Amino acid sequence: MRRIRAAVAVLALVGGTLGAAAGTAGAAPAEGPRAAAACPTGWGSGAKGGAAMGADHLRDIRTGKHDCYDRIVFDVPGGGDRIGYHVQYVDRFYADPSGEYIPVAGGAILDIRIGAWSWDLEAGVPTYPGEAGESLPGVDIRGYSTFRDTRFGGTFEGQTQVGLGVRARLPFRVTQLDDRIVVDVAHSWTS
Repeated sequence: MRRIRAAVAVLALVGGTLGAAAGTAGAAPAEGPRAAAACPTGWGSGAKGGAAMGADHLRDIRTGKHDCYDRIVFDVPGGGDRIGYHVQYVDRFYADPSGEYIPVAGGAILDIRIGAWSWDLEAGVPTYPGEAGESLPGVDIRGYSTFRDTRFGGTFEGQTQVGLGVRARLPFRVTQLDDRIVVDVAHSWTS
């Protein structure tokens, strides 16, 4: 008889525990900090390009840190939506048209070509003060998750070339907006 009572007590205890667990399983989660939004990474790492070239003059290059990616922006006032671009990963960065090798630090290198002059041919002055082989003036990428180095390649036949050293070959996207080209490089493949 004692065994039966013990068995009934155990079954009652297990049943009560399971019932309580089932009751809380469907309950709404407690309020608290929400999980971070998933970062988009379906951009791929293949070459990307836009058709128009030589729209106007490059005036500035700037960068920004975001939760999911690092960003570099090429400002071309007056370029509207006619600013061409070609962005691709390369094994080594060479200035166009000289073919001069320019070392770029990082695990991978993006060769970025923007359809805008960095030199005003009529006035004979630079519109963007980049020097071939040097870091981009005014751009400080210390503390960025993905960016490792920037190098100015030069300007030739209506295009300006920049080498961007990144941590690894990661997904990137290029967005053409009025008067600027934006390149975002993800922090990882699975952010």
